[in-house]
Amino acid sequence: MIAIREAWKAGLLGRTHWARNLLSGVIVGVVALPLAMAFAIASGVKPEQGIYTAIVGGLLVSLFGGSRLQIAGPTGAFIVILAGVTAQYGVDGLQLATMMAGIILFLLGVSRLGALIKFIPDPVILGFTAGIGVIIWVSQWKDFFGLPAAQGEHFHQKLWHLLQSLPGLHPATTLLALLSLGLLLWLPRITALRRLPAPLVAMTLATALQSLFQFDGVATIGSAFGGIPQGLPSLQLPQISLPRILDLIGPAFAIAMLGAIESLLSAVVADGMAGTRHDSNQELIGQGIANLATPLFGGFAATGAIARTATNIRNGATSPLAGIVHAAVLMLIILFLAPLAANIPLCALAAILFVVAYNMSELHHFKRMLQRAPRADVAILLCTFVLTVFSDLVIAVNIGVILAMLHFLRRMASSVEVQQVVGEDLENELRGKGRGPLPPGVLIYTIEGPLFFGAAETFERALAQTHSDPQLLIIRLRHVPFMDITGLQTLEEVVGQLHKRGIVVKLCEANLKVHAKLERVGILHAIGMQNYHRDLSEALQNAAPTTAPALS
Repeated sequence: MIAIREAWKAGLLGRTHWARNLLSGVIVGVVALPLAMAFAIASGVKPEQGIYTAIVGGLLVSLFGGSRLQIAGPTGAFIVILAGVTAQYGVDGLQLATMMAGIILFLLGVSRLGALIKFIPDPVILGFTAGIGVIIWVSQWKDFFGLPAAQGEHFHQKLWHLLQSLPGLHPATTLLALLSLGLLLWLPRITALRRLPAPLVAMTLATALQSLFQFDGVATIGSAFGGIPQGLPSLQLPQISLPRILDLIGPAFAIAMLGAIESLLSAVVADGMAGTRHDSNQELIGQGIANLATPLFGGFAATGAIARTATNIRNGATSPLAGIVHAAVLMLIILFLAPLAANIPLCALAAILFVVAYNMSELHHFKRMLQRAPRADVAILLCTFVLTVFSDLVIAVNIGVILAMLHFLRRMASSVEVQQVVGEDLENELRGKGRGPLPPGVLIYTIEGPLFFGAAETFERALAQTHSDPQLLIIRLRHVPFMDITGLQTLEEVVGQLHKRGIVVKLCEANLKVHAKLERVGILHAIGMQNYHRDLSEALQNAAPTTAPALS
């Protein structure tokens, strides 16, 4: 169900809720302004395009998303991918990739695959978000210290060049940046000033100082981009051709996957803070619509913003009305206050991104996981982090997920046990069924756990090498929740080997799904239909058949 329709049915759009949602929307809109411009510049596009993204993306996600309190717009997580796409394919290519990502997100939501995103392990998410934080932090040194552009294709080359350039930092730029950074860190710690939007205060003060003193050499939005145009953009369609679409498939999938992960994480955070419950599939549909439409109005990729969503909730929002007001506030700002942006120093926006990068890195969580998590999870975390920083975000996430899957499969396989049932437990069970001791020449084995390809070797080794050759081997399947084709084929091979040794095999106690698979692949026919039983007692009624059927 669309969140705004749900809010209307719940009475959250009534007049009694207007005041708190209007106030929250205004505050979030003001908070979003400097962030939208900073993320746009870091992504390689003009600052006004970040505002367009927040307006269009924020409005559409509030209208069509699956979380009633979600605030969408440009985010820091996208910077690394978007900057790379812009550098290689230009702004037009970035906008086409965003539209393609929107289609992918929409299809994911329509296909009801939203829940699958939740299965990405925490070490992988933390590894790539921390890696993105490091990349953003280093990428902002240029504007923070007034340094020349970093040279080099890879991260370590750019870092080394920036380190070599640090002695030539620009004093006025650095002082303005440090002042902005100090305000960003200091204001939230003062109880009386905590509700003030620190990014806006820092940007406004730095802009006022630059307007008053006109420091030489301090880069501003006016000097770098010619200011921000006053008004809304006209409708435009990026250049579309089959070769460009093929070139941008990879970046589009990367934008879509990262957007899905971040938007659903933000929705989960909102649920935890406000006690709501989001619809993950509808959220992806809303994100898809937003990313499909935003480039038509000069914007780029948008997703759910965790910090702005949290700010929205803390200021009393109860419905999507707050997100709609947030978009309206940004639209009014660009219509009436755009000329004031010319003197905004880029170093102030870089300071804002310093704080964003620190928050994204989740340093305390990262450190705690290094200290407390199992070694395999630590290895996955570090591998994802290192690949994100020094290689590529998409490669890092893919390899991190693959490593996590392989680790999970290894643990699942090791949890499968194939054991001979002997001793007091067996005697008590037989006595409870009104039976005497186990007849001679009969062995009972039980399988506990899913019999899938990862556990096939364990099963084969345990059953094919019985310590003695009994007349009858009973295999209990009551604790096998499922079998895949590898497990079924392994079972068939083991039964064949046992038959060649003259051992009769009986199966019993399979659940309905496992029983259907045993019948479908022909295993029940191979052992003889008379050798499958519903329970152990029935299997023991004729405990020692004299001949084993041959597998066909």
